[in-house]
Amino acid sequence: MKLEVIRYHTSDDYTLGMLLDVTEGRKFLCYTLEDEYREEKVMHETRIPAGTYKITLRTVGGFHGRYEKKYGSMHKGMLWVRDVPGFEYILIHTGNTDEHTSGCLLVGNSSDYKGFIGSSVDAYKRVYPGIAAALESGKDVEITYTDFDL
Repeated sequence: MKLEVIRYHTSDDYTLGMLLDVTEGRKFLCYTLEDEYREEKVMHETRIPAGTYKITLRTVGGFHGRYEKKYGSMHKGMLWVRDVPGFEYILIHTGNTDEHTSGCLLVGNSSDYKGFIGSSVDAYKRVYPGIAAALESGKDVEITYTDFDL
């Protein structure tokens, strides 16, 4: 499975994008929100560099425990973006503003140009199962972050 984040707008505090399934053609999945672009990383305030990364399931940690309780049997582990230079534990999860991310990728059903994405839980419930199922079946899942905002 191949995913792509198209980053289309950045500000001093956040980056807006779209998550696409590009396995076969291009299918829009949801809107995304991340921290802002910085040439030099500031912890918890910088988006990850453009590039292609592998996704695996992370089945330990605080997010995993909370999501296991919140989503029950749907939850198989956190979607973990791996081997990002200078970053650790980059996850795909719910949230609405840049205050909810520390370099992670937030998903939502709506977006504005004020740094807010809406209906995040609904988007997560729609997008997560297909990605988790691909991982559980042994398929490779990768995500490419592409900058169109700089």
